[in-house]
Amino acid sequence: MLALKTVTCIAFFITLALGLHLEVPSSTNPKPVCIRDFVQPSQLVVVNVKTNSVAGDGQKLNMRITDRNGNEYRTIYDVRRTANIAFTSQGTAFDICFTNTMVHKWIKSSSPSREIELDVETGASARDWNAVQSAEKLKPIELDLRMVEEQIQEISNELGYLKAREERMRDTNESTNSRVKWFSILIFLSLIGLGAWQIQYLRHYFKVKHII
Repeated sequence: MLALKTVTCIAFFITLALGLHLEVPSSTNPKPVCIRDFVQPSQLVVVNVKTNSVAGDGQKLNMRITDRNGNEYRTIYDVRRTANIAFTSQGTAFDICFTNTMVHKWIKSSSPSREIELDVETGASARDWNAVQSAEKLKPIELDLRMVEEQIQEISNELGYLKAREERMRDTNESTNSRVKWFSILIFLSLIGLGAWQIQYLRHYFKVKHII
């Protein structure tokens, strides 16, 4: 369920583990490169990062994970080689942002950058199933069935969330339509009243002027 700024509905209710390859340019005043992922509240998230960092390349790659509610899950300064972060989401979306600062000019490259391999796993795919298998002494087929069961349960929960959200939106639309209808009726009656008043005023004016 990974998207760059735009999100389709299908990406919301299918739990997948996807990877992205990014190239983050380096500058003295870098702009953040951000990836947004959508999850369920209280869902396990594991973020794995690999970079092609080289000692002394004059670049400093920082990584920050936040959500739209202002929660900060993790900040890592000067990411080297790999970084692995696990957290529990508090909202329905979170942002992974990278900034690559040029500490001093790198002679061998006129446009230095960092290559990043980003993997994000959520829900059942983020669990350490080897640990589960060892703790519960599960056979391989039992472990596979357990994984499928949890994935199906997650999809069911997400579909239930979408259904409840659709019902709330429908109620909001119906309430808005009702208000618009009564507002339109009020405007129509006001126009009729204004027209009747103008007719009476003109009749009175013409009588005073002895026109009628």
